[in-house]
Amino acid sequence: MSQASLATVAVSPGLDFSIGIVICVPSFRRPHHLRRTLESLANQRTARRFAVVIVENDAVQCGSVPVAAEFLQGGRLQGLCVVEPRQGNCHAINAAFETALATFPAATSFLMIDDDEIASAGWLELMVDAAEITGADLVGAPVLPSFDDHNKRGLSRHPAFLPAYDRSGPVPIIYGCGNCLITRRVFARLDPVFDLRFNFLGGGDTDFFTRCRRAGLRFEWVAEAVILETVPDSRTKPGWLAMRGLRIGAINYHIERNAARTPWLRAKLLAKLFARFPLSLFRAGLLALTERKVVIVMHPMIVAAGCALAAVGLEPQPYKASKIVS
Repeated sequence: MSQASLATVAVSPGLDFSIGIVICVPSFRRPHHLRRTLESLANQRTARRFAVVIVENDAVQCGSVPVAAEFLQGGRLQGLCVVEPRQGNCHAINAAFETALATFPAATSFLMIDDDEIASAGWLELMVDAAEITGADLVGAPVLPSFDDHNKRGLSRHPAFLPAYDRSGPVPIIYGCGNCLITRRVFARLDPVFDLRFNFLGGGDTDFFTRCRRAGLRFEWVAEAVILETVPDSRTKPGWLAMRGLRIGAINYHIERNAARTPWLRAKLLAKLFARFPLSLFRAGLLALTERKVVIVMHPMIVAAGCALAAVGLEPQPYKASKIVS
């Protein structure tokens, strides 16, 4: 992607290009949530100097731009906001990282937070400390659900909302970019950043981290560096959770298919597809012993179905939004 293709629509006065820490915030049609995200960044308890790069991915309405401009031009945050006109999750995230890398050549730590998330006050300090102390190439931390309907808190045990790990320390891989830190040396080794084949499906982050693991890069987990994700009622409905499971299955299939580069590995992948559904029945049976919620028990089978459907070309595309004409 050419940096010239992005329009800068807001920038903080006197921006310091020597800053060493940048937080990337892709945004799409959630200006009210973005305000809470930026508020949490402005309230970080840290003496470290950092900047933000906000990417507006709705070039028609640009609803996030006034919110970004308020924080940037008002001096509450340093950084800039750009518009990525090409719609899609991977386009927006790649634009954020590429803008950050080009704008801040001295930066060594690049964090990411989604526009429906709220960072805890010590988040930045904990993430950067972990990278510096351990020398890890990538750092991940938990994204915990904050349900609009408090009666849905039991769904926090659903795999769609459950963090990958519960203890700090070295881990084999992280899966989501909604709470992560990536060092500059990682970007120097891996290109493209997020594969555009995952643009509307999602899972570009999981694919990226899988490639990082294959490249021998080191991961660290910081259980205390919590981010809260706002979960509206629409994301607690059985239909949405089922679609999420199908999407996870499709993502898993594509990542495994990308790695199966020989006829033998592709044959193994096919055998794994056939074995996945009976194994999912067994896993669902185990879950039924401890869980009362059907949507949790059914999750392994839905993921297996998502893998099978993706193998024949059928998959959800949650990041492909309908166009809005102004």
